[in-house]
Amino acid sequence: MFSFFAMLSRMKYIDRWALMRNSRRENICEHSHEVAVLAHALAVIGNERLGKHLPAERAAVLGLYHDSTEIITGDLPTPVKYKDDHIRRAYKHIESQAARSLLARLPEDLRGEYESLFVPREDEAYLWELVKAADKLSALIKCIEEEKTGNREFILAGQAAREKLEEMPLPELKIFLEEFLPAYSLTLDEMGETT
Repeated sequence: MFSFFAMLSRMKYIDRWALMRNSRRENICEHSHEVAVLAHALAVIGNERLGKHLPAERAAVLGLYHDSTEIITGDLPTPVKYKDDHIRRAYKHIESQAARSLLARLPEDLRGEYESLFVPREDEAYLWELVKAADKLSALIKCIEEEKTGNREFILAGQAAREKLEEMPLPELKIFLEEFLPAYSLTLDEMGETT
């Protein structure tokens, strides 16, 4: 009996933003879906607007799995995770152990395919950068949504996420920030009909 997929299905039980008062809870399953959509969008923008040849579907799959080790580790809050180099290195080690634990729950013949979703390959470094950007974008979107409800708890987190995104040297991201991010501040009525 192999429990890899049953473990993945438990992503819906791991809440994000545990230290923050949330107007709406978010779990890592929802977050991973959003990151997959955003990573795919960034790759498509790169292909269509910048003449790149990025495998957008692969970017989406990497986004789907990017936080799956949190099934075992839980979602460690960013201020804790990145407080200092010692904690960052220790957490990376824990993530690596969690990935090995998840992969061990697969039959041997399937592990190779799934290992590349946990251990970045050199030839996919740029895709992983897009996934990191998508992850930060998802965090910023969460902050925008919380602020729209009047929850001031997310103001500083939103500012920090925006600063990190603006530091990333990804032209696809710059395009998304300019053309698509502003709509997240709108209400449904303000978005209006597009036809």
